[in-house]
Amino acid sequence: MKRFAFFPGCLIPARHPAMEFAIREALPRLGIEIVDLDNASCCPDPIYFKSKDKLSWLAVAARNLCLAEDLGLDIFTNCSGCTATLSETYHLLQNEVLREKVNKRLKRIGREYKGTSRVRHIVTLLRDFAGYEAIKDSVERPLEGLKMAIHYGCHLLKPSRIMQVDDPNDPSVMENLVTALGATPVRHRNWYLCCGKACQSDEVPSNMMHDLLGTVNDEHADILCMICPTCFGQFDFGQMKVSKQFGEDFHTPPVYYFQLLAFAQGVPYDKLGLERQRFKPDCLRRFETTTIPEG
Repeated sequence: MKRFAFFPGCLIPARHPAMEFAIREALPRLGIEIVDLDNASCCPDPIYFKSKDKLSWLAVAARNLCLAEDLGLDIFTNCSGCTATLSETYHLLQNEVLREKVNKRLKRIGREYKGTSRVRHIVTLLRDFAGYEAIKDSVERPLEGLKMAIHYGCHLLKPSRIMQVDDPNDPSVMENLVTALGATPVRHRNWYLCCGKACQSDEVPSNMMHDLLGTVNDEHADILCMICPTCFGQFDFGQMKVSKQFGEDFHTPPVYYFQLLAFAQGVPYDKLGLERQRFKPDCLRRFETTTIPEG
């Protein structure tokens, strides 16, 4: 088993615990052991906190990385925003002058950041340490016949020199992960658009989502597959607002990739929180012919 320290962040445990449940079900089936980080805090937020006080932002993030260093493990995250914060911190603190400033603050709590633990987004764990073939072999319910549009989101791919996940202009990791489940990935025209969650105006994200959902609908996709919990919230709740504002019902259920993976591996639909979504992926119900044994 390959061991990695798990940084779940704030949003998934608090608002989308089914996503964390799916991760904990899926990764051990792929030979990856999850090691929890005791006393981890918010990453913190890669937009608002950083713009307000960057040195404090770095110090808080560095403290979280210190927890992984204590375990002698690399750290993985299940949230693109958390990956953005922790990856940028790892990158910036290679500068010795800046690291010294941060460690001066950490010294107050008896900590020192050394830079020995790498940061990995969870999709790179699947690609680089499990492998697509292992994912395919773990599938008990191939999702054949399903068309899945991919939404990468903003933070996962850019800036590429910091994130180091995939080619920001022509990524393939999510398409390959969907293919490993037996489903068919589709790249709609607006695949690169932001979900708009960070915008301060209500009008801007609604227009962005309308454009994005329109091209997903043009491809007749059954599901909008994503790997960011913030994007998920935007396309679940926000899709209702778009429907009312524009008078169009795209009705495309967003699903976090690991819920799809766990379902394909045999975890029952009703255990994955999918029925709690505003837009429910009922198309998955037809695959419920086998389940994993209890206990």
